[in-house]
Amino acid sequence: MDIELKPKRYFLPKKYWPWAGGALFVVAVLAWLATADFASTLRVDRCGLSIGEVKNPRFDDYVSVDGSVVPIQVVQISPEEGGVVVEKVLEEGAHVSKGDVILRLNNSNLDLEILNAESELAEKQNMLRNTQLSFEQDNLNNRNEALQLKMEVKAKRRAFDHQAALYDEELNSREEYLKAKEDYELAVQKNELISQRLAKTRELNRSQVAQMTADLASMRKNVELVRERKAKLDVRSTIDGEIGLLDVELGQSISPGQKVGVVNDLSDYKVEAQVDEHYIDRVHVGLQASFEQSGKTYRLRVRKVFPEVREGRFRIDFVFTGGRPKNIRTGQTYYVDLQLGESKKAIIIPKGTFYSVTGGKWIFVLDGEGRKAYRRKIRIGRQNPEYYEVLEGLEPGERVIVSGYEAYKDSETLVLE
Repeated sequence: MDIELKPKRYFLPKKYWPWAGGALFVVAVLAWLATADFASTLRVDRCGLSIGEVKNPRFDDYVSVDGSVVPIQVVQISPEEGGVVVEKVLEEGAHVSKGDVILRLNNSNLDLEILNAESELAEKQNMLRNTQLSFEQDNLNNRNEALQLKMEVKAKRRAFDHQAALYDEELNSREEYLKAKEDYELAVQKNELISQRLAKTRELNRSQVAQMTADLASMRKNVELVRERKAKLDVRSTIDGEIGLLDVELGQSISPGQKVGVVNDLSDYKVEAQVDEHYIDRVHVGLQASFEQSGKTYRLRVRKVFPEVREGRFRIDFVFTGGRPKNIRTGQTYYVDLQLGESKKAIIIPKGTFYSVTGGKWIFVLDGEGRKAYRRKIRIGRQNPEYYEVLEGLEPGERVIVSGYEAYKDSETLVLE
C-alpha cells in the first residue's frame, strides 16, 4: 500500500530564501560597522614622528631665561620746581657727578614771590623797630612819672611828720594834721599803682616784642625757603653716573615732579629677565642662577621678584655674586639658567610639541617591536628646557612619541609604517 508523501512546509517559501539571506548579511555588516571603532586605530608614517626614550638620570631643575643687562640703579630726573627750560647744560650720554647741573629753568612767578616775601620782611622789620621805639618812649615817660610820684611821697611824708609833731604839741588843729596824713597816704597808694602799672606795661611790651620777633624770624625763614626754591630751578644730578635719557627741549614748560630723563648708576649692573607665569610660585628671592660668556661661568642671585604678570610673564632681577664679564655693557643679552631646585634622579622624557595637545596627561607609548603605539595616561611634574619629569605612567627604557598629536589626538592606537 503506497503512502502519500506530503510536501514539507517552511515558515518562508524557498523562493524567498535568497532575499532573506541577503537581508541577514546586510544586518550583520551593519551591526559590525556599528560596533567597530575605526577612529581608534590610525596608520601614520614613522618618518614624520619624533620618538624619545624614557630615562632615569639626574634631573636638573632649572629654567632658561633671556636676561638683559641694565644699570644697578636708574634715578629719575625730575625738577622740584616747575618752570621753562632756558638751558640744557648736559646732553644724553654725558657722565655726571652728584650735584652737577643738568638743566636750568626759569620761573617768573617764583621771582615775584621772592620780591613779595622780601617786601613783607622789610615791612615787618620796620614795624618791629617802630614798635620798639614806641615802647622805649613809653617806658621813659612811665619812669619819669614814677620818679615824680616817688618825690611826691617823700614831700608828703615830711609834711605829715611836721604836722604830726605840731599836733603832738597842740600847736595846730586836728584838721591840719588829718589833711597832711591823708595827703601822704594818697601819695603812697598812687606810687604803688604806678609801680604795678609799670610792671604790667613792661610785661606786655616784652610779650608783644617777642611775638613780633618770632613773626619776623618766621618771615626770614620764608624768604630763605623761597630763595631755596629759586636755587632748585637748577636741576641737578643726585648720583654719579651717566645720563641715559633727557627728553626736554628749550622753551618747554616743565611741571614739578615731571619726569624729564634718567641717570644710570654705572657703579654696578644687574640682569633683568622675563619668566613664564608657570613658574611664578617657584621663583623667590635668593635663588641661584648662572650663565656662560667667553668660556667662563658667572654666578647670579635673584634680588627681586615682581608679582605683576603681563602677557603671561613676570619680571625678576638678578645681581652678580662674583665676577662680572669684562666687556659688560647696558643692553647686552645673556642666556641665564635659573636653578629652581636640587638635582636628583627622576624618570624623564624629552620635551616635545605633544604637550600642547595632551597637557601632559597622556602620551603614545611604542610597543616592544616599535610597530604600534598605544595611548597611555601619565602625570608630569617638573620641567626644564630639555626634559619633562614623569611622576606616573612610564618606566625607564620605554619609547614614546613626543611630536605633535594634532592629526591623531582622537586615536587610541597608532600603526607605524
